[in-house]
Amino acid sequence: MTDPAILIPFLIFCVVLTGTPGPNNMMALASGVRVGVRRSMPLVAGIAVGVALQLIAVGLGIGALLQTFPALHDAMRWAGAAYLVWLAIKIARSGPIDVEANERPPLGFAGAVAFQWINPKAWAITTGAAATYLPADGYALNLALAAAAMALISIPCVAVWSAGGAVLRRFLMQPAYATAFNIGAAVLLVAATVPILFGAH
Repeated sequence: MTDPAILIPFLIFCVVLTGTPGPNNMMALASGVRVGVRRSMPLVAGIAVGVALQLIAVGLGIGALLQTFPALHDAMRWAGAAYLVWLAIKIARSGPIDVEANERPPLGFAGAVAFQWINPKAWAITTGAAATYLPADGYALNLALAAAAMALISIPCVAVWSAGGAVLRRFLMQPAYATAFNIGAAVLLVAATVPILFGAH
C-alpha cells in the first residue's frame, strides 16, 4: 500500500466512491439540512468508521462467506432496501426547518456504523477495494492501512454533503421549498435502492 503505483489509484478510488451520491451522502445531506454540520459529525464519523470496519471484515473473509451463502447476502440487501424506503418516507414527510425545535439527525454514530452492513454502495466500495488494491505481501498491514485511509478520506467527502445541506437550511424554512426538497431527497434515496432490488451489487 506504500507503493505509489497502488496507493494513488486507491486514494482516487476512495475519493470518487465515497464522495459521489449514494445512501450515506443522501443521509449526510438530509442531516445537514435538519441539524447543521456540527451536529451531523457523529453521523459522518460513524459512516467513516463503519466503512473502515467493513473493509477489514471483507479483507478477513466476510466477502467470501457472503458468496458461499448468497441467501444471507440477499437478506442483507433487502433489509437495506427496506430501511432506505422507510427513511425516505420519513424525510418526505418532514416539515419546514424549525430552528427553535430540537431536531435530530437521521442516524447517530452507532447507527451509521451499523448501517454500513446493509448499505449496498458500502459493500461495492469495500469488496472492490479488497479485490483490487491489497497486495499479498504484508497483507495484514496493507489491510489496516487501507482501512485507515478509507476512513480518513470518507470524513471530508461525506462532510461536504452535510455542509451542502446546512447551506440550504435557511431556504428550507419556507414550506414550499422544504416540501420540494424533502420529496426530491426522498426520491433520490429510494433510487439508491434500485441496485439492491435488481441485484446489482
